[in-house]
Amino acid sequence: MSQDAILQMRAITKEFPGVKALSEVTLTVQRGEVHAICGENGAGKSTLMNVLSGVYPHGTYDGDIVYDGQVCRFASINDSEKAGIVIIHQELALSPYLSIAENIFIGNEQATAGWIDWGRTETLARTYLERVGLRDNPATKVSELGVGKQQLVEIAKALSKDVKLLILDEPTAALNDDDSARLLDLILELKAQGVTSILISHKLNEIKKVADTVTIVRDGHTIETLDARSDDVNEDRIIKGMVGRDLTHRFPEHTPTIGDELLRIEDWTVHHPSDRTRVVVDHASLSVRAGEIVGIAGLMGAGRTELAMSVFGHSWGVDISGTVYKRGVPVSTRSVPAAIRAGLAYATEDRKTYGLNLIDDIARNISAASLLKLSRQGWVDRNREHVIAEDYRRSMNIKAPSVATLTGKLSGGNQQKVVLSKWMFADPDVLILDEPTRGIDVGAKYEIYTIIDRLADEGRGIIVISSELPELIGLCDRIYTLSEGVITAEVPRDAASPERLMQSMTKIREEDHL
Repeated sequence: MSQDAILQMRAITKEFPGVKALSEVTLTVQRGEVHAICGENGAGKSTLMNVLSGVYPHGTYDGDIVYDGQVCRFASINDSEKAGIVIIHQELALSPYLSIAENIFIGNEQATAGWIDWGRTETLARTYLERVGLRDNPATKVSELGVGKQQLVEIAKALSKDVKLLILDEPTAALNDDDSARLLDLILELKAQGVTSILISHKLNEIKKVADTVTIVRDGHTIETLDARSDDVNEDRIIKGMVGRDLTHRFPEHTPTIGDELLRIEDWTVHHPSDRTRVVVDHASLSVRAGEIVGIAGLMGAGRTELAMSVFGHSWGVDISGTVYKRGVPVSTRSVPAAIRAGLAYATEDRKTYGLNLIDDIARNISAASLLKLSRQGWVDRNREHVIAEDYRRSMNIKAPSVATLTGKLSGGNQQKVVLSKWMFADPDVLILDEPTRGIDVGAKYEIYTIIDRLADEGRGIIVISSELPELIGLCDRIYTLSEGVITAEVPRDAASPERLMQSMTKIREEDHL
């Protein structure tokens, strides 16, 4: 083991029934560095960290963990935390009903003779909150905090355990740009304080900003470890290692065949459910033609998701007005079943909460929106359901041993493929995709883009909502910009640029301040 290495994982192999998740993986982390681990979804990154932190205890894997010069055999996550290794998962482990202070010291209560010393608890909590730059009252309930602040509470909680090696699994996946930037700055501050960090992220620009070293994992194998500060280590270089090929073009080549108008939304207005005086979508009009991919761009709070959900069955908002036309004929979308009957489908941005049942298998998730197709006299034909789901598993390249696999065990990219399979089975004419590649890596993104192109080639109309302007420009035939609920521009693909889109996305905001 290197003299300056705090961690070495040697020949780690981890198997699940029917799947070898890790095969002879090696990892060396130097003391005081930020070490990034990159790989496609399902490559084994999180599994490796779960082995390290004791989530998968010693005896359930092969290989050795050498930490601080000692071979470690962690039986649980408590063992690794006692050694100074703390993992923060993508799904935050906080209780929304407890205060910040209570969450920081949960399982590590500041007690004397069995009684919690609340004064000491709050005083120490303030100390750790100051270190992470959070000025909220420690008595504040976690449910009152945004996701960005909750992430800081998790890090404060790790600091309270005298962390030496901090593992962050996709820490910015659910954060906006400002919160992400603050978190990355905090990682660098902790580095200056002597905390070693392992960062799992698919956002390569963030890795380039904070990482000293990058280890690439692909299909359960260690591919290589790179010096992130080297001039020849750029996003394309990392991507090549992740996917095993150059991605000269991030988007598949696609020549659209665009037909007649398929869907038109006219004069669409939506009010906020908690404040009926607040207009969230303001007289918006847009259209999509057969075979066309139409983008919607807008800043946070612009009303993109609210527009989509209100059109799809009035799933969000009140006092909704306007007209939806299908091939020139007005149709009702006042309920989700009505919207589905009208040929609409909506793939939500929050697939884990609203798009999928994570505790059910792939087959039932695929059939969920179209059970009538599979039912006879009120009973679902499970054999036919299995056959259809298996067809989608193969055609969509869903990486799972079978359609009986629980959806919650899949990677983000494969979960998104299940969502798309569900709506493809519903056979919609118009498919609304809300952040279809959020939280998935570049290789899986390419596969999703290919599927979207294929759906358009079948003559469907596709509406894509995305926070990533390069994604909209690379994928869409036309792009609408939305600002404070108002459509401010309609830009053809050949005229689209990040600068032009951003100008239109901020148009009303700037006028409001004149």
